[in-house]
Order: sequence, then C-alpha cells, then structure tokens
Amino acid sequence: MVAEALPNIPVVVLGLQPAALIDNVAPVDWSLLDQIPGDRGGSIPVQKDELEHILKELDGHVDAAPLKKMAGGSVANTVRGLSVGFGVATGIIGAYGDDEQGQLFVSNMGFSGVSISRLRKKKGSTGQCVCLVDDSGNRTMRPCLSSAVKIQADELSKEDFTGAKWLVLRYAVLNLEVIKAAIGFAKQEGLSVSLDLASFEMVRNYRSELRQLLESGNIDLCFANEDEAAELLRGEQEAGPDAALEFLSRHCSWAVVTLGSKGCIAKHDKEVVQVPAIGETIATDATGAGDLFASGFLYGLIKGLSLEECCKMGSCSGGSVIRALGGEVTPENWQWMHKQLQLKNLPVPDIRN
Repeated sequence: MVAEALPNIPVVVLGLQPAALIDNVAPVDWSLLDQIPGDRGGSIPVQKDELEHILKELDGHVDAAPLKKMAGGSVANTVRGLSVGFGVATGIIGAYGDDEQGQLFVSNMGFSGVSISRLRKKKGSTGQCVCLVDDSGNRTMRPCLSSAVKIQADELSKEDFTGAKWLVLRYAVLNLEVIKAAIGFAKQEGLSVSLDLASFEMVRNYRSELRQLLESGNIDLCFANEDEAAELLRGEQEAGPDAALEFLSRHCSWAVVTLGSKGCIAKHDKEVVQVPAIGETIATDATGAGDLFASGFLYGLIKGLSLEECCKMGSCSGGSVIRALGGEVTPENWQWMHKQLQLKNLPVPDIRN
C-alpha cells in the first residue's frame, strides 16, 4: 500500500531509502559508550534485542536531555534538508511498517514538505537507529534494520522516477539489488545519480562491490568523508583524500571528499577546489553533517552555481545541522545558515513555509 494512496507529485530530487528509519538520539557520557561493543564513532548494525538493551540502558543515563525521536537515515536527512532549508521539491521512495515508528516517519517527512506518495506501507516493523552523542559532538550509531520492512527491486516502477532531475542514494550492500534497479530506472528517465559512501565500515567490508558500482559509470556525483576515502584506497600506495578524490573523479562527474573541521575538496572535470569549514560552528552533534552537506551541494548544482560555490553551500548547510542534536535542522539553525549564505554572498533560498 502506498502512503495515503496519493498520486505521485512531480519532484526535482528523489531519495531512495529502502527502509524507513527512526533515529533515537541521546547525549551520553563515556561510561555508557564503554559498555557498547564496536568502534566508537562508527556505525554497526545490531539485532532487535541489542537495540532494546541499549534503549533500556539509556533510560538510566539520560537525565537532563530526553531521547529525541525523528525520521532518520542519510537519504531522508538530505531530501528533508533540501525541502525545508532550500525550498526544493523532493520525494522519497521506500517502505515503512504498520507501527508507531512508521507513522512517525511518514508524518515527519510529510510535515517537512517531502512527497510521501512513493512510500509503501507494509505489515511489519519500521527500522530504528540509536545515535549516541558524546560531549565532543561525535556520534556512535547502532542501526537495527534486520527485521525492518523495506522496498524490493521488483516493486519499483518507471513512474516513481518520472519528471525528477536527481536520484539520491546511500551505499549499502544489503540494498544493492534495489539500488541497481533504481539506477536503471533513473538512467532511463534521464536522472543524474548521487551516491553517499555511507560509513567507513561499509566501504571496508564491501569495497569490491562499491568499486564495481562506481566503475559502472552510472554515478554522477559521489560524496565520501575522510574515513570512507581512506578505506576506498586502503593498501594502495596513494591512499589519502587527494588520491581518493582523483579515483572518484575518474568515474563520476562530480567528486567530493569532506574533511570535517578542515572543510572539503571537490573535483569536476579538471577543476579542483578546496573550501574551508565554517569557523563559527561549534559541533553539538555531528549526526547528519554529511547528509546536510549533500543538501547544500545539490542545491548549488540545481541552481547552476560554480563548484566552489556548491562546496560553500554544502559547508553552510552541513554546519547548520551540527549545532543541535539529531539529523534534522531546527528553525533557528536554518536562520543561522541563511545568515551565513548572506555573509558569503551566496544565493539565499526563497522559502515560504
């Protein structure tokens, strides 16, 4: 069943997130992080009982700040950011469960102006993720998607993609079949394709499948952070961010490597730019920084801005989300971003919410 059986509304940017996801975001101290297996700062899938155990532990730890729940997932963050902060018509393709979390995902995305007509409602549970944020603003993610409902490759149709200009994807080996099917439809319909490399663990563990996808020539724009870039070329003589940028640019029209507090580097054709991060930003929570960077960069491309200006747009929108908990930008921080754009003589989106 499609959410509220709405007709597909024409959109400019379409996100594919096979499984709807709810983020449970909480500020935590080291004592709790020490009890959770896996690398700090990484993203490691967990089973439902592990997720419930972490949520139970949080109950005893979170005193001042209550748990924040919101629609999550890298693609959802990017298309929501484009809709709310930049006024771009966006839609999302995926599936959600017939539970409280599924309803929360649909209402959060719909309220943010994202077209939900391409979401399928299915019997079962909606994915969840615990995002633990330490006092330096670094986040440790534990997603639970093993039992979550998700959209399958054979459920996609050409009509899902008609009229859009961009398809936004996040690399995930378990979603490879549906990702490839979506790329097939996107290319038939004349869409450009943007790919985010997801996490250093995903790149490390499934590098050959990723490189195959990149080398297919179907990815027009690729985003990697510094850790993902390092994993992409691990073991090779040249493996720094510059070498990763060079590798990505051989297969994609636009390649971007974000460098955290050091800004980003990007390449299009023969042009290479390096843009510093916004100095005024204090990181409360790094969740969504790369996703919102992608929102700003894509807005720049849609508006025909230069490569450097696209990076600056990304830097401003990425900087806006890390000022508060979670991957959703608050109204105050959108205002902060618009002020930054003015200061940098960049186009300020005309938002009429």
